[in-house]
Amino acid sequence: MKHEVLEKNIGLMAVLILVVISFGGLAEIVPLFFQKQTTQPVEGLKPLTALQLEGRDVYIREGCNVCHSQMIRPFRAETERYGHYSVAGEFVYNHPFLWGSKRTGPDLARVGGRYSDQWHRAHMYNPRDVVPESKMPAYPWLFSNTLDGDLTARKMSVLQGLGVPYTEEQIANARAEVQGKTEIDALVAYLQQLGTVLKDKR
Repeated sequence: MKHEVLEKNIGLMAVLILVVISFGGLAEIVPLFFQKQTTQPVEGLKPLTALQLEGRDVYIREGCNVCHSQMIRPFRAETERYGHYSVAGEFVYNHPFLWGSKRTGPDLARVGGRYSDQWHRAHMYNPRDVVPESKMPAYPWLFSNTLDGDLTARKMSVLQGLGVPYTEEQIANARAEVQGKTEIDALVAYLQQLGTVLKDKR
């Protein structure tokens, strides 16, 4: 009889379903906050340099994360193509995460060091020069747009407040490090460090 009351009361059913899902979610998520492998950086992980940080912002602004994921799943098909699967400790300094789920283009989690700086530059200027079948748009303006570094130190200071271990010296030198560099310099610097901390264990 009680079961029948529950089934006929859609409001009560919705509330109870929400409660069950909430408890289930908490049981799955909360323990992750207390596991070292999900909260501690992998050995050798360092915060992005000022130039790499600006490159990451260019990457986000141009929507690269819409077509490229940065997370290799622990499946053979993925690790054979891209390298070692991604682990949480690689991303503890990322704000926001750029894992993504859409792969119009390949995953970039381990692209660092795979190609030369010149290859990346040619690819960004006109992707079809190096990958004839590429659907990626060209980004020629990155070669003429220059960075002034006016906000770089502020960005690093905010990230420091979020737990990224930038030193006061790094923050003080941030503007000088990026001022006058082109956006393509910054973007290539960002791409070349992706996935380089965790060595390929294939």
